[in-house]
Amino acid sequence: MKNALLLTAVLSTLALAACDREPVVVNNPPPATVVVPGPAGPAGADGAQGSTGNTGSTGMTGSTGSTGSTGSTGDTGAQGNTGNTGYTGSTGATGSAGAQGETGEKGRTGGDTSVIVVPAPPATTN
Repeated sequence: MKNALLLTAVLSTLALAACDREPVVVNNPPPATVVVPGPAGPAGADGAQGSTGNTGSTGMTGSTGSTGSTGSTGDTGAQGNTGNTGYTGSTGATGSAGAQGETGEKGRTGGDTSVIVVPAPPATTN
């Protein structure tokens, strides 16, 4: 039974495969023609000039407003109080007088010494 079912399936497949099928025909369209523009033609004639529109009327000027009234002067403020005088500080104690120094010895009188004076170098400016 197994073989009969298998044999039937194979025969039906072969029968269907043997049917005459129509071939599929594909029509390829011809290649598109590329249009190349030629040189530009002469310029056309100028068009007629349009008419000028009407000018609008000037608007009215508004009136000037009235001047406001001047405000009243404010009151003068009260004068402030004078501040208190500060305390005077204490006076410091006076120091005692120091002892008198001793008198120095009397200098000698001049002798045979010569004094040589050397002039100072001239000042430079930068």
